[in-house]
Formats: sequence, C-alpha cells, structure tokens
Amino acid sequence: MARRFGRSSSFAIMLWMQPACLLSLIFSAHIAAVSIKHLLNGPDHDIDVGEQKDIFEINLAAGLNLFQGDILLPRTRNAMRDPTSRWKFPIPYILADNLELNAKGAILHAFEMFRLKSCVDFKPYEGESSYIIFQKLSGCWSMIGDQQVGQNISIGERCDFKATIEHEILHALGFFHEQSRTDRDDYVNIWWDQIITDYEHNFNTYDDNIITDLNTPYDYESLMHYGPFSFNKNESIPTITTKIPEFNTIIGQFLDFSAIDLIRLNRMYNCTATHTLLDHCDFEKTNICGMIQGTRDDADWAHGDSSQPEQVDHTLVGQCKGAGYFMFFNTSLGVRGEAALLESRILYPKRKQQCLQFFYKMTGSPADRFEVWVRRDDNSGKVRQLAKIQTFQGDSDHNWKIAHVTLNEEKKFRYVFLGTKGDPVNSGGGIYLDDISLTETPCPAGVWTIRNISQILENTVKGDKLVSPRFYNSEGYGVGVTLYPNGRITSNSGFLGLAFHLYSGDNDVILEWPVENRQAIMTILDQEADARNRMSLTLMFTTSKDQTSSAINGSVIWDRPSKVGVYDKDCDCFRSLDWGWGQAISHQLLKRRNFLKDDSLIIFVDFKDLTHLNRTEVPASARSMMTRGLLLQGQESPALGESSRKAMVEESLPSSLGQRHPRRQKRSVENTGPMEDHNWPQYFRDPCDPNPCQNEGTCVNVKGMASCRCVSGHAFFYAGERCQAVHVHGSLLGLLIGCIAGLIFLTFVTFSNTYRKLQQ
Repeated sequence: MARRFGRSSSFAIMLWMQPACLLSLIFSAHIAAVSIKHLLNGPDHDIDVGEQKDIFEINLAAGLNLFQGDILLPRTRNAMRDPTSRWKFPIPYILADNLELNAKGAILHAFEMFRLKSCVDFKPYEGESSYIIFQKLSGCWSMIGDQQVGQNISIGERCDFKATIEHEILHALGFFHEQSRTDRDDYVNIWWDQIITDYEHNFNTYDDNIITDLNTPYDYESLMHYGPFSFNKNESIPTITTKIPEFNTIIGQFLDFSAIDLIRLNRMYNCTATHTLLDHCDFEKTNICGMIQGTRDDADWAHGDSSQPEQVDHTLVGQCKGAGYFMFFNTSLGVRGEAALLESRILYPKRKQQCLQFFYKMTGSPADRFEVWVRRDDNSGKVRQLAKIQTFQGDSDHNWKIAHVTLNEEKKFRYVFLGTKGDPVNSGGGIYLDDISLTETPCPAGVWTIRNISQILENTVKGDKLVSPRFYNSEGYGVGVTLYPNGRITSNSGFLGLAFHLYSGDNDVILEWPVENRQAIMTILDQEADARNRMSLTLMFTTSKDQTSSAINGSVIWDRPSKVGVYDKDCDCFRSLDWGWGQAISHQLLKRRNFLKDDSLIIFVDFKDLTHLNRTEVPASARSMMTRGLLLQGQESPALGESSRKAMVEESLPSSLGQRHPRRQKRSVENTGPMEDHNWPQYFRDPCDPNPCQNEGTCVNVKGMASCRCVSGHAFFYAGERCQAVHVHGSLLGLLIGCIAGLIFLTFVTFSNTYRKLQQ
C-alpha cells in the first residue's frame, strides 16, 4: 500500500484506460460551473503542505521496522483464518487526546466510509473488553484482528489521511497486504536487489493456511497493495512492478477501498447490507429499482436508453450498446401544467438526516420545473402525506448536472420526483434523471462543477489556477476551492493541485475570527454510479492560529478575509491565501477512474467545526494490549515462520485485602530476549514491569503509561497514584463512630445510676 505518485521511474509506465462500459458519482449541494475566465496568474504566496507520504516512508523516517511495514503482530492468532479474531459490531473505540484534531476528524470520516460501504460499524467505548484506541504515536501502524483486549492504532505525524486510516483499520479487521498472497508472483515482479537491506521480509508471501483471498482475484487496485517504490534503495527505481504494465501506476493507490476490497470485507463479516446507503438506482434494469409512476398525474416518465441521438445517459455516457438507461419526461408535447410523478419504494431511515443526490438535465423550455417532494407517514401507518422540498428550474445549460437535496425524515417515507411542463410549444426536449443515491449522511456545503476539463488540463500551464465561486457552510463562513490544473510552479509535472481558502461574506461581523478548529474537507468526486464503489480523493486539514504567513506579515491565515485577504473582483469580496496540496492527484489517476466523466470535474467542499473533539479520551477499565509478545524488526511469527516461541497471558487480580497475590496481571514472551537490546521507542516498553503499584495494586498499561488499579477489601481500601494510602470504608467508619458513641452513652448512664444509689 504505497502512497507515492510523484516519483519518476526508469521503467515503462502506461496508462490503462477503463473499458467504456465502466463509468461514474456521489453526494451533492450548492452547484456552480466555472469556465476558463477564472484562470489567474501572479506571485504564488499560497501555502503548499507538501506531497502525501506513503505509510512505509513515514514509518522508515520514524525508525520503525514493523512486520510488513505497518503491522504490530501478536504471536497468538491469525485473524484472517481464526474466526475468534473477527470483531463483533459495533467496534468500541477511543480517540486519545494526544491525537491531532485533524486526525480525529479524519478517523470519524473514515468510519462513515465503512458504514456507507459495508456492515462494519463503530461506537464510543463504554467499558468493553475488546476495543481500539487511536493514538498519535510514531508512524502509522495497526494490529491484525481482534486481540480480545484494548489495542492501538497509531495515527502519527502525516498519517491523518482518509485512505491511510482506512488501510490501518482494515489491518485491525483482519487484512494483510495484497502482495502477501501465495499467488503473488503470478501477477507482480519483486526486484529483490532494489530493496533496502534487512527489509526484504516485507515482501514475503504466505500460503493459504495463513492468508485467504476469500475466493477473489488478485487486486491491483487494492487499498492494501504496496506501491512500486516501497522500501526501495534508489528513489527512481521500483521494487515491485506489475506483469501487466498498465497497472504499474495503479498499485499503491491512495484513494479509497477498491471494489474487491469491499467484496472481501463483506464476505469476511457476512455483510448483507450497509448502514447508511438507503437507496441507489442507475435505471439499468427494467424494474427501475422498484420506483413507481404516479396514478393521479397527467403523464408518465419514460424509461429511455442511449440509442437515440442526443439522448445520452449519465451512468455510461452512451458508450455501451444495449445499455445506458435513464428516466425521461417529455415536455415538448401536450399542454402547459401537465405533470408526471416518479416515486421511490418505501424507505425506512435509521438516522434523522439524509442526502438525496442525483444527476439531471433539462433540455426543454426554461419554464419547465423539476421538483423533489417527500411522501411521509401520516401517523396511521400510511405513506401519503406530501411535502415539497426543492424546485429546479429549466435554463440554457443542457448538460448533466449533479444535485443534492437534504431530507430530515425519521419515519418511513418515499422521495418523489415531479416534472411539470412549462411551455411545450417552445420546448425541444424534456427532463432527464439518472444515478440516484440516497445516503444517511450530510450533504456537502458546496459543489463546484468544472466543464471542459480536458481542454483546461491541456491548455493551462503549471502554476495557473482556477478559483471556485463562494459557498457558505452551516455556520455562515464563506469558503472556496482553488484548482491548479497542472500543479503549482514547484510541483512535479502531470499532477493536479487542490487548495482551500476563505471568502469574506455576509455574516463576517458576527463570526469568530481567526477561525480555528474547523476541518476543511475537499473531495474530487469519482463519478461512479454506485456510491459504494466510488474511489474519490478526499483531502482534509484543520485550521489553527499557528497557521501564519510572512506574506501577510505573520498574521493568521484564517483571520477575517477583509483584513488579511486580497480583493477578488469576480465575487466582489476578499479571499484568503490558499492552503492545500500542489500534487493532490496525478492526471493518470484522474483518467483511470471516472473523475472526468462527461468531460466534467466535480469537487465537494465542507468546513466543519471540530471544537467538540478537543477532549474525547475516556478512561479504559479493561486491560490493554501491551507490546511484549508483539513482532517488530522483522521477527517471524510462529504461524508465519519457523519460530516456535509463544505468548503467554498471566492474570492475577487481588479480590480482597486478605488475599495476597505475588504478581500483577502481566504479559510475557518466552525466548524473546530483553527488550533493552532493541532500543525500542518508549511506547513499545512495558511500563508495568516492574510493577510500580504498592499494596498489591494491579498495573494497567494506559497509553504507554502505568495506571494502578488499587485493592479494595471489606473494611479497608487503598488509594493514591501508586496505591500508597490506606483508607477505611465510610460505612465501617460510621459504624465505629456509632459504636463508640453508644458505649460512651451506656457508660454515662451506668455511672449516673450507680452514683444515685450511693447518694441514697
């Protein structure tokens, strides 16, 4: 799973273009098309955060030599083969407070991708024995499978990318790297003489007793595949090449799950449905996805195909004979006001918000209307109550457009499309509908559609840029995106750059400035029809007061744009400096997938407040995974090599003050040698060895630090950081005080009675 696109190489790289019958899409919002008029020139003071580094590059720089580059591997079980290593959903998690705020947001974003595309789910930790704690340690790494204890996933410096986090979570779910398969050598060549010395073990293969492919073909597109330059001595010479040369630029992709990744994941966990995809339809089947025509309207929608001139679907863009269907309402016949309804099947939401996204085009009269309604449960169990949500009006743009509509349905419902004829006499076409997706996720704040992208890529020069229109997020901040069609001046050739900026806007007077703790999310859409199979590029960063620039005299970039920005005549507003990536994605990958469908590039932008994630860590009561008994520095597992060393777990928990146990809960490994011999990073050492807890306290490794669980008896209990202080239970203390008070009272009464008798 290398993550490197910018290197040159001495071997031939050919671009493999997907067959024309495989093309496509995802979410939506405020939409704007842009032309070449937005091309700007001038000095480049904008901020380039640098190219994305692959996981293995990051870990090498951190001095880590882990199993297969990013796996901390226990010696006990094999997750892909052992059903006891499979997780039960939802998986409890903790976001440690040592994580960067951007990493926390990126992890939650990755969770949503799993929920959209599989049955994998996550929940906040509530005391379970098995859980994952995400921490910022050195490098990017994970463990394989459910270890039945608390286990780490490290999201270290520069690991906070969606695809990197998905990769590490897939390890935790039981995945090894793709090129570890037993049949690997049938598909790729390993250039052993080009691998860094002592790192050759990362290219070993394992037989079917260790790694199962779940009856799926070798996957060059897998998110778990090494890239061509992984662990190489010479940065321009590959260590791994594909036997089909067209895939040399595909292996190591840094986008999202591949289709086969998802097949394996869903087979491994017996998934039959996803969590947040409510509906999808590309109209390729005659049953039109269970949608129904209205019975009280004037006309029907037609199930059209791409065989007629100028009637091209969006799914396949008319490139496949006998395929490429859409729904069409002809507005050139009949009389004004005639309408046609198309309704979905009944849907049952789990969340309170949905995003209805679809592609449409209107080629008839500007007076034509296209409306989205919902039909709701009327509280009697019947879905009949109508409510209009949004209206789209005809215009002169007859291209396919992406649209989104936010729904807020909590009970069963249908979504409804209503087409209305505006001026049949002057209409030369109608309303087209294709590629519907309904997800239980928020719609993006802004959607930027760039037409004629092929011409823009060909005619612009490095350093030139296009600037999006202004969009507003839910808080009222004006936001935008800058596109560098051929990268920034300092970028390598053949790349597209992407950056984020703020605009001044109508709400600036009441907003917080400088704006911090907001995550800017930019997505270049893979227009695949099925949202589950999209491999969109998502980049994100979080604003901070530490992000300053000498170009604005050391001021914070995210201060009020009218104060630190430059005037932009196109919006009659001020625009901040850009912050982003000069090499976001290669032109080859753009053409490889469906990013440029219909010669259009679609970019989503969001700006979300993450302030509530500043404090997310909760104390863990369950025992956590310690690093003794884990494989590092190329050691072999008993299941994966010839070693016969085994891990042991010894547990002894004091249950009362009168029971004494000589040892704390402890994990050890036979015949591994002293940890001190390897100069491990601090978090690889066991902080509970020797046990620092006094009075038989149990030591627990929490975030690499010793935490004492003190003994409590019936009468006394210990407390303090090291269980050094003894206390009496309050109930016992009250009883003692009561007894003493009673004894004093009884003594006083006895003495009084005796004294009176003596007086008599």
